[in-house]
Amino acid sequence: MGSSQPGLRAWGAIGFIIPHPDKETAMASMQPPVCDFGWQAIDFDLPGVDGRRHSLASARGPNGLLVMFICNHCPYVKAVLHRVVRDTAELKALGVGSIAIMSNDPTDYPEDSWDSMVKLATAMDFPFPYVLDESQAVARAYGAVCTPDFFGFNADMKLQYRGRLDESRKETAPEGVRRDLFEAMKQVALTGSGPKDQVASIGCSIKWRNE
Repeated sequence: MGSSQPGLRAWGAIGFIIPHPDKETAMASMQPPVCDFGWQAIDFDLPGVDGRRHSLASARGPNGLLVMFICNHCPYVKAVLHRVVRDTAELKALGVGSIAIMSNDPTDYPEDSWDSMVKLATAMDFPFPYVLDESQAVARAYGAVCTPDFFGFNADMKLQYRGRLDESRKETAPEGVRRDLFEAMKQVALTGSGPKDQVASIGCSIKWRNE
């Protein structure tokens, strides 16, 4: 069993506050920590752009769940979003559910507003719920670091993958590159365990609210 929080700090009954980066730091590219195998997924109840509320129970598939912290404005997300749509659709056929969570403070990033979330999900025909973490409590609970940040859980909701989608960065990687996330979650669906060797994702830092 991994630590009570994937790569940062323990999550208590009340919660915790992580340091909020200043504006200069907020624009920096960041990478999540390595996978904390066995960390138990934390439940949530968040509103989706489809007008429904979504939780672990509603999002999970019989063979696992992919939790994705994304946003609209980040170039790292934009570079892979069409592949995220492709891969999550294929993972659904393997019994792995997916959900995308937007936790950014949209104050300085209007492209991450609720209305923009609705428009993006519609335009891209997301095959997964796109939900808003307005309080940022879920991002803090999961220790989300950047967008995109991927958390792949097995059927027991234990973390088995926290790596990149593929080798794309701010530019989309060429066609034919290894589909790291898809192959890892396919393995999770079939065996319950993720690959031991994983390459961390990279992206724009979460835009935390000033407190």
